[in-house]
Amino acid sequence: MNTLDTSAPSLALPPPLGAWESVDDLYRFQDARLPAALDLARRSPFNRPRLAGAGRWETAADLDSVPLTTKQDLREQYPWGMLAIARRGLATYHESSGTSGEPTPSFFSERDWHDVTDRFSRHAVGLNCDDTVLVRTPYAMLTTAHQAHQAARSRGATVVPADNRSLVMPYARVVRALHDLDVTVAWCLPSEALLWVAAAREAGYRPERDFPALRAFLVAGEPLSEARRARIRELWGGVPVHQDYGSTETGSLAGECAYGRLHLWADRFLAQVYDPESGGTAREGRGRLTITTLYREAMPLVRYDLEDTVEISSAACPCGWQLPTVRVAGRSGDGYPVAGRRVTPHELEEHVFRLPAEHGVLFWRARVRPDAIEAEIETAEGRGAPAAAALTRSLRHGLGVPARIRSLPPGGLVSRDLLRRGHEFVKPRTVFGADEDWDRAVHYY
Repeated sequence: MNTLDTSAPSLALPPPLGAWESVDDLYRFQDARLPAALDLARRSPFNRPRLAGAGRWETAADLDSVPLTTKQDLREQYPWGMLAIARRGLATYHESSGTSGEPTPSFFSERDWHDVTDRFSRHAVGLNCDDTVLVRTPYAMLTTAHQAHQAARSRGATVVPADNRSLVMPYARVVRALHDLDVTVAWCLPSEALLWVAAAREAGYRPERDFPALRAFLVAGEPLSEARRARIRELWGGVPVHQDYGSTETGSLAGECAYGRLHLWADRFLAQVYDPESGGTAREGRGRLTITTLYREAMPLVRYDLEDTVEISSAACPCGWQLPTVRVAGRSGDGYPVAGRRVTPHELEEHVFRLPAEHGVLFWRARVRPDAIEAEIETAEGRGAPAAAALTRSLRHGLGVPARIRSLPPGGLVSRDLLRRGHEFVKPRTVFGADEDWDRAVHYY
């Protein structure tokens, strides 16, 4: 039976952002750090046999002989097979949402959390003590809200914890908080920013005018097309939308610079693209993203396959960060066959949000059949027919596939009641007055 190695790991502090003269210089740093990173990884029962007998590997290419670490591996090692430190050294335990299968476990030491929050704080939004940050992603067992909360606090910002899985924070209350608390930065899913537009209008606000303190959206958790990003910015009167990319297993992996390019935090991870056909890897190019942690102590990962198809480039960026850029194309195998070609959700979203703004499309859904795409779009009053016709043409000419589009009036996909509703949270009660509904005694939510 494998046991935990409790010998002291190498815990050197990473150098500050901007410590390299070029991306090649950064790659040399990664290679120099790799032996110590693998020493950390060897401390876990899972990694020790996989890394045994290989000496001290000294370059990224040396990792090719190590099997990929998969999400299924993490599930099979539940709960502590990936643990590389004593339990008393853990700060938090997490699990993924399970959107692509069974949830995967993840855990962090206090030192790991300093790394997570430092990475998250690097993006172009530049959190500071004058900010009020609305955290509108799940707290629960995911890392997403916790990393934003801690990062904002580490920069002196005020945090409004507005968990999007809590009945205490319906959309109407979120809009009130955005307005009344002068929220400056909102951390959320891209779809939330559109839902708030509708909820704000229901509350009598004009999103493009009535939230002057709001200076940035910081979004993650969903693929974000450039068309949807542009539409969110337009609807909120020019408020920029910045993207963070990461996972519950890793925390933030990349963030945007001031020029809108997504940079990998390659001083904390060795990122490679993997070609499933050849089995080869490279630091740049197109393929599935795999990462090897360079400083993670509680749960080191070696060649962890995130199952996302990406393109990595070391081309110079005007921001001056000597960090490679990444473009996330989506989950490997993403897409649906229709009329002789494969259509991805990202492509469909681009066409939906390229529709002229006057059609008022905020919400949509599509079903891909073998012969055509069926879609429903919620439009402004009187804009249904032209919007449906425009989207039909766009999909036919842009993707080369037939489409059957149905338009719905406001409230057709997202009910106005949902946007207006106040919170309905009920604390456990067993005693009620004569005029109260005692059926709620068993409704603890």
